[in-house]
Amino acid sequence: MTRPRSVLVVGGGASGNAVAILLRRAGAAVDLIEARPDWNATSGSGITLQGNALRVLRELGVWERVAASGYAFGTLGLTAPDGTVLHVAEDIATGGGDLPSTLGLQRPLLQQILIDAVRASGATVRLGTTAERLDQDAEGVSVRFSDGTSGRYDLVVAADGLNSATRAAIGITDKPEPTGMAIWRAPAPRPAGVTRTDLAYGGPAYIAGYCPTSESTIYAYVVEACRDRASIPAESYADEMRRLARAYGGAWPEITRHLTDPAKVNYTWFDRLLVEGSWHRGRVVLVGDAAHCCPPTLAQGAAMSLEDASVLAELLTGGREWDDDLFQTYYERRIPRVRTVVEASVQLGQWQLDGVRDADAPGLIARTMDLLKARP
Repeated sequence: MTRPRSVLVVGGGASGNAVAILLRRAGAAVDLIEARPDWNATSGSGITLQGNALRVLRELGVWERVAASGYAFGTLGLTAPDGTVLHVAEDIATGGGDLPSTLGLQRPLLQQILIDAVRASGATVRLGTTAERLDQDAEGVSVRFSDGTSGRYDLVVAADGLNSATRAAIGITDKPEPTGMAIWRAPAPRPAGVTRTDLAYGGPAYIAGYCPTSESTIYAYVVEACRDRASIPAESYADEMRRLARAYGGAWPEITRHLTDPAKVNYTWFDRLLVEGSWHRGRVVLVGDAAHCCPPTLAQGAAMSLEDASVLAELLTGGREWDDDLFQTYYERRIPRVRTVVEASVQLGQWQLDGVRDADAPGLIARTMDLLKARP
């Protein structure tokens, strides 16, 4: 009997979980390691998933649970800072007509849905574990783990995020760079009138927005110029977000009343990363934020990571040799699409940082989202 291919997935976020599920479905022996003991199952406020992300979640077999847990909608509202609705645009259905254009979901719930699917797939999961050393040869990769154990794999998939230690370990020197913006995020109860994402431009922040994540919840966010995170005490996070948010009207006064727990408020910078040339070295290949990241101005970060997993798994299970040609094909299929998203996402923010008032933001968004309707 032929030995099944063995794969180590480093990192249990969206892309790592997705590739583990798909490779297990095809019969590969998959080990997944995740540095955090809680598998990131409790962190985060909410996430906006557009149709091309939902398309991959359907491929993973979790769409019905996602649909039942989230809040689907098909329009985007643009408002003045006082809450006056200036324009309502139809979202572009990047996943096809049989999926919602957009769905909001509590981020910990999405992670739990993917965790359950990974465990159901039969993958071996080890939490609180990292890869301390990788030694490659022509046939595979020998890995020494942080708990003192070791293993041998035909392939290592680096899904360990923006500051990927695996990326650095294989000699890829690209690092994320801040774009100059930062975001405050927090969950809150859903006001009765909030049935879509609304974005307010101007006021004391660049953007104030919210997204419904279930019948009873939303996540709210405020985007400002980045500050030194070390200068903001964690216990003041709710006060800082509330200070910015209280300047906005419409649904914001009700939302602001619930911004009281600093432990539920998250503050992060916007970063940009795009690894060029190739996303692999030998039998180690990057997916998701380890290869690319962008500001959430197009809400495409998770979608790009999920698409990476889908394309890589398709190539790995298509009967080809696991060699440089296959991994270069993966890169060449992904890079034009990912570059378009990264550059457009950064440009939308840069126009605001530069105070450009006549920028064709609607046109850039429409062109980018229209491109994403095609399958990756």
